[in-house]
Amino acid sequence: MRRDPTVTELPSAPESELSVSVVVPVHNEVESLPELIESLHQALRPTGLSYELIFVDDGSTDGSFELVADTARLDPSLVSIRFRKNFGQTAALQAGIDASRGGQIVLLDADLQNDPADIPAMLAKLNEGCDLVAGWRASRRDPWLNRRLPSMLANRLISWATGVRLHDYGCTLKVMTGDVARQLRLYGEMHRFIPALASWIGVSIVEMPVRHHPRRYGSSKYGIGRTLRVVLDLILVRFMQSYLVRPVQVFGLAGLLLSAAGVGICAWLAFEKLLRGVELANRPLLLLGILLVVVGVQLLSLGLVADIVSRTYYESQNKRPYHVRQTIVGQGHRPQLEMSQSKVDSAKEADA
Repeated sequence: MRRDPTVTELPSAPESELSVSVVVPVHNEVESLPELIESLHQALRPTGLSYELIFVDDGSTDGSFELVADTARLDPSLVSIRFRKNFGQTAALQAGIDASRGGQIVLLDADLQNDPADIPAMLAKLNEGCDLVAGWRASRRDPWLNRRLPSMLANRLISWATGVRLHDYGCTLKVMTGDVARQLRLYGEMHRFIPALASWIGVSIVEMPVRHHPRRYGSSKYGIGRTLRVVLDLILVRFMQSYLVRPVQVFGLAGLLLSAAGVGICAWLAFEKLLRGVELANRPLLLLGILLVVVGVQLLSLGLVADIVSRTYYESQNKRPYHVRQTIVGQGHRPQLEMSQSKVDSAKEADA
């Protein structure tokens, strides 16, 4: 197979993982990057932890990638990843997590509004026993009408819909264990739903107030179109939380209810026609009854198909509808396992 000349192969990760991986999505933030890199080093060096800084360039056109790449030639802690085009912040975060080697993962925006100096305290909170520490911009420095008010309403809606109540879903600054981060699958605009997705795995989440600064360079990438996409992703997240492994229960239930209503209407109309001689040709209720039966059967069929697709999704990829946190094997089991293995080896030698 021919090697793609546009792809630079990174060396394979060593067996011993780093302590911390900081993932930073970048899109046209060239002015803030030098200060951000220096601030990250100032925050992490005193901790004594080994770390890497992963910058994922999401189709920048202002030289952001070139700046990080040039810095990486002198700074061995930097990792620079470049997308072929703009795929979005969620995809950039997922790429950074996929490339990370750290036992703890930090997610951070590149616009300097979040303060890297908060990271050591969040790491300390993570080490107290939780799985994810979410930043909360308690004193947010953004315009009230077009940023803070929509964000406040969105946070309440997401908390109500997902059952994971947080003050600030929009804060990118988060710290989590590596095993939790690598079990996430992010797409669309789902980076803001990371706590909700993590709760589906079954993790402990702590919210921690962090500092927030006004934007000094560049312009915000958020708009009303992005808000609408977030609402659609919220519907998907809610469905994934409750019905991903049993979709027939939501579609089938709706189908049965509609079909029952349609059959009830049609039965009543048949009673009126047969026993009372009522004409049905000019009764819209007849069309409604037939429509409800048809739609109900379609929803029930959709639920069956979705259930089959769900099973195919899990079985074809050897996925499991659960996530194991820890496994402890008692000492009494090990001799038996070793004996079983010795029997297998003896059987193989006898066959040979």
